[in-house]
Amino acid sequence: MHKIVTTVLTGFLGSGKTTLLNHILSSAGAGKIAVIVNEFGEVGIDGQLVIDAEEDILELNNGCICCTVRGDLSRAVANLIASDRAIDRIVIETTGLADPAPVIQSFILDETLRLHTELDAIVTVVDARHIVAQLHNEQAREQVAFAHVLLLNKTDLVSERDVAKLQRLLRSLNPLARIHQTKNCDIDLADVLDVRAFDLRNALKLDPELLADSTHEHDADIACVSFRERGAIDAMLFNRWINQLVQTRGKDLLRVKGIIDLAGEPRRFVFHGVHMTLDGRPGKPGKPDEPRVNELVFIGRNLDAPALRAGFVECRPAAMAAVA
Repeated sequence: MHKIVTTVLTGFLGSGKTTLLNHILSSAGAGKIAVIVNEFGEVGIDGQLVIDAEEDILELNNGCICCTVRGDLSRAVANLIASDRAIDRIVIETTGLADPAPVIQSFILDETLRLHTELDAIVTVVDARHIVAQLHNEQAREQVAFAHVLLLNKTDLVSERDVAKLQRLLRSLNPLARIHQTKNCDIDLADVLDVRAFDLRNALKLDPELLADSTHEHDADIACVSFRERGAIDAMLFNRWINQLVQTRGKDLLRVKGIIDLAGEPRRFVFHGVHMTLDGRPGKPGKPDEPRVNELVFIGRNLDAPALRAGFVECRPAAMAAVA
C-alpha cells in the first residue's frame, strides 16, 4: 500500500512555522502538498496566511493535535485518502504549544495514520531571539528534544556570538538533530523534506513511555483569548493600543496575531508578535464576496478577555471621533 510521506512542522509560539510552510509551498519541486494547520484557539489565523494552497488546507482549531483534537487529525487524513486527490506529501503545522511525543504516538498507534502515512521527520523551528526564555516551558524543550531537523531561525535578530551559544545549547538538548541557521526560514527543501529521519527506536530512547496510553496536559496558566469582530478599525488607534498592550503586558503575551480590517485600506492588515516584539504588514486582498472580519488571537498568562475585547472595540473610527 502506498503511504503518503508526512512532515510535521513544530516550534514554540511565534518561531516561524507558517513562514517555513509558505517557503515550502512556494518552492519548486515540493510536489502536490496537502496542508493540515492546527491552532490552539477557536479562531484560526494561520490557515488564512498560507499561500497558494487554498483547496488543500485543512484546519484543526480549538485544541492541539497532541491532545484534544488528535482524533480530528486521523479523520482529516482519512478524508484526504477518501478524496482520491493526487497527493505527493502531507505537511502538518502544529500549534506552538504542541508536544511532539503524542503526535508521534498517533502515527504509530492510530490505524489510519499507520496504514496510509509515513512520518518523514519532525522539523522544529527555533526563535533565536526568544528560545532561551521559552525553554522554561516544557513544550518548547520537548519540541527541541524530539526534532530530527532544527531550524535556528531569526538569526539576523541576534549577534553572531549569541548564535554560536544557541547552537551549542540546541546541540546539548538534542545531539542527533541536523541544525540549520536561517533567516525567515529560508532553507533548501532537501534539508527539510524527504530526509527520512524518523526512527522509532531513537524516539523510544528519548521517551520509553512514548507508546503508553497517557493524557497530555498543557500548563494550566497558559490560556487563549480569541475573538472575531466586524467593523473597520482606525489604524492610528489600533497601533497605539496594540503597542501599549505589548509594552505593558509583553512578559505574559507568549503570542499575539491577527488579521485586521483597517478603514480605507483595500488589503487586510496582518500582524503578529512574541512578547514585546511586533511585526505587521498588508496582507492579501479579500475576495469580493468575502465579509471583512477582524480576527485576533492572544495566547499567554493572566489574560483578561473582556479588557482585550473592550480595548480593541475602542479602536473603531467612532472612538476616534469621540476623542476629537
